[in-house]
Amino acid sequence: MSIPPNPPAGPQKHQPFVPETMEMKEFTFRAVFLGLIMTVVLGAANAYLGLRAGITIAATYPAAVIGMAVLRIWKGTVLEENIARTSGTIGEGIAAGAIFTIPAFLMSKAWPSFGFAEAYWKTTALIMVGSVLGVLFISLVRRGMVEDPELPFPESVAAGEIHKAGRRGAQAAKYLFWNIGVGGLTYILGRFGLFADNLDIHYQIGTLGRSQVRLGTTPDANVLAAGGASTFAAPNVSPAYLGVGYIIGVRLASIQFAGSVLAWGLIVPLLIFLMGPELRNYLPAGTHDDWAGMAVAIWRFIVRPIAVGGMLVGAANTLIGMRKSLTIGLSRAIADLRKTAADQAKLSRTERYMSSKVVFGLIAVIFALMCLLYIHISGLGLPAILAAVVMLIVGFFFATISGSLCGFIGSSNNPVSGLTLSTLLIAALLMVSLGAKGPQGVAVVLGVAAVVCVSSSVAGELLQDFKVGYILGGTPAKIQKAELIAVVVASLVMYFPLALLNTAFGFGSRQLAAPQAGLMAALAQGIVGGDMPWPLVGVGIFFGIAMIMMQVRSPMLVAVGMYLPFETTFAIFVGGVFRSLGDWMAKRRGYNEAQQARVENSGVLTASGLIAGESLMGLFWAALVALALAQQHWLQGAAAVAKRITSWQFFSHPLYIVGLVVMGLLALLMIALPLTAAGSPEEPAPPKSIM
Repeated sequence: MSIPPNPPAGPQKHQPFVPETMEMKEFTFRAVFLGLIMTVVLGAANAYLGLRAGITIAATYPAAVIGMAVLRIWKGTVLEENIARTSGTIGEGIAAGAIFTIPAFLMSKAWPSFGFAEAYWKTTALIMVGSVLGVLFISLVRRGMVEDPELPFPESVAAGEIHKAGRRGAQAAKYLFWNIGVGGLTYILGRFGLFADNLDIHYQIGTLGRSQVRLGTTPDANVLAAGGASTFAAPNVSPAYLGVGYIIGVRLASIQFAGSVLAWGLIVPLLIFLMGPELRNYLPAGTHDDWAGMAVAIWRFIVRPIAVGGMLVGAANTLIGMRKSLTIGLSRAIADLRKTAADQAKLSRTERYMSSKVVFGLIAVIFALMCLLYIHISGLGLPAILAAVVMLIVGFFFATISGSLCGFIGSSNNPVSGLTLSTLLIAALLMVSLGAKGPQGVAVVLGVAAVVCVSSSVAGELLQDFKVGYILGGTPAKIQKAELIAVVVASLVMYFPLALLNTAFGFGSRQLAAPQAGLMAALAQGIVGGDMPWPLVGVGIFFGIAMIMMQVRSPMLVAVGMYLPFETTFAIFVGGVFRSLGDWMAKRRGYNEAQQARVENSGVLTASGLIAGESLMGLFWAALVALALAQQHWLQGAAAVAKRITSWQFFSHPLYIVGLVVMGLLALLMIALPLTAAGSPEEPAPPKSIM
C-alpha cells in the first residue's frame, strides 16, 4: 500500500491492508473447510462453557491464530485466513444462542424429552432459522455500523492485526495450543479425584451471638429456630472459569461477583434471620428443613425472579442507547434497494455486498418457513403466526443492537440473554392475551425466544467479521457466503453436544447450571401459566433502575451474578484478579506500551487455551459418561470400559487444599507466562488487547 506524499486535506478514505484493486485467493475450499471444522469444535466448546458458567467467550481470537497457523503450511493468503476465521467464529455465536434457550424447552417440560427423534429436527430448525436471519438482518445495516468511527470493535481490530502481523501471530499460537493441553489435563485430574474442585462454607449465628464455621458440611437443622446462617463456597478450581475472568478483566468480573455477594451474603441470610421457620410457608412443598436446603430454595424461588427484573431493565436501557445506530443502518439499507445490478457491478471489490433485494427476499422466505415451524411446534394457528411477526420485528432491532454492543465491548460481554428476555416477555404476554395456555403456549413463547437469541448472537459475530474484512480488504459478499455456509453446518450439528451434555450431567444440574435457559423456562412458565411472582420481578425492576442511577457499568452482569452459583462467579473473579496482578507486574518492570500490549495479547491467548482445553475435555468426559449409561447391546463392551474410566479415582475423598495448590500453579502460569512475551522495547507495538 502506498500513501500519496502530499495527501489532500480533509478526512481520508479508509485504506485496507489488501488494496481494493488487488485480486488474490480468498473464498477457497481449504479456507472454508478449515473454518467449518473450527466452527463445530469451538461452537461445541462454547456450548459446554455457556451451560456451566452462563458465559461464552469470543472465538475470533483463537480462530484467527489457528486459521493463520494452519493455512500458512499451504502458503495461504491473508484473505483466505480471514475467510477461515470468519467461518470458524460463527459456531460460538450459534452456541451462545442455543444454550440460552434450547434447554429451556426441556426444563419447562414443553418438550417431553431431548432424545434424537423428539428434539433433533426441532432444535436444528429453530437454530437454523435464527442463525440465517441473523446473517440477513445484520447485512441490512452492516455498512453504517462498520464505518462508524464511534464503534471501536476491539476484538475485530485485534483479529485484523493478528492476520497482518503474520510471524508474531504464528509465534503466539504456542500460547494457545500448549494451554489447551494444560486446561484439559487439569480438568481430567479433577474428575479423577486428584483434588476437590469446590468447597462449601457454612456460617451459623446463634441467638446469643455465638458463631461457628463449618467447611463442607451442612449446618444443624434447628438453625432456623436458633437465629440465622449464611453459606458461601470457595472458588471453583476450573481453568475455564479462571480463563473467563482473565479475559473479561477484574472490573467486569467484580461486577458479576457482586451479584452473587448480594444474593448469598445479603438477601438469603437476611430473609432467614428475619423470618426463620415462617419461610417454609413461602417456598414449595418438599423443601428440605435444613438450612442448606432452605437457602438453595430461597435463591431459586426468590432471588432469581428478582434477577429477572434486573435483566429486563438492563435490556431496555440497551435499546434506548442504541437508537442512533438503528436509524442510520436502516436508512442505508433502504437506500440500497434503489441500486440496480449495473450499479452493483461498478462498485469496487471491497464494496460488493449481497444485494438488499436478495436479503429482503430471503427474509420473506424465512418468515414463511418460520410461521410453519411455530405452528408445528405449538399446534396453534393464529397465535403462532403472530408470534412469528413479533419475532421478525423485535428480532431485527435486537440483532442490530447486538451488533452495536459487539462494536463497543466485543461479543464476550454481549448481553444477548438480556435482549432475549425482553423478547420472551413480549411474546409471552401476547400469547396470554390470545388465550394460549399450557405446554403449547410455553413452546411457542420459547420458540420466539430461541430464534431471537440465536439471531442476535450470530448478528453480533457477523458484524465483527465484517469489520475484520473491512480492515483487511476482504470482499463482503464472499464473507456473507462463507457465513451462510457455516451457520447451516453449525445448525445441523449443534444438537449433538447439547444432547451429550444433557445425558451426562442434565440441564440445570450443579455441573450444568444452564442459568439463562433456566431463567427463560421459569419466565415462560410463569407468565403463560399465570403463576409468575410479579412482585419479585417488580423488586428486580426497581433494583435495575437503582443500578442505572448509580451508573453501574452493567446491571445485566450483576443480575447474572445473582443467578449463578457462588463458586462459579468467585472463580471468575479470581481469574480477573490474576490478570490485574499480571498487568501490575508488567508496569512494575517498566515495560513500554508495546511490551505491555504483547503481554496482554499473550495473556488472552493463554486464558483462551485454558478455556478451550477444559471445554473440549469436558465434552469428551460427557461423551464417556453418556457412553457408560448406554443400554444398547452392541455398545455394552464400550459402555463397560467408559464406566470403569469415569469411576476411577486417585482418592476416595479428594482435598480442596490440593485444589488450591493447582489453582496456585494456574495463577503462576497465567501471570508469569505472558510476561515472557514482552520482548524488546524496540519492537513495534501490536494491538493492546482483544478486550
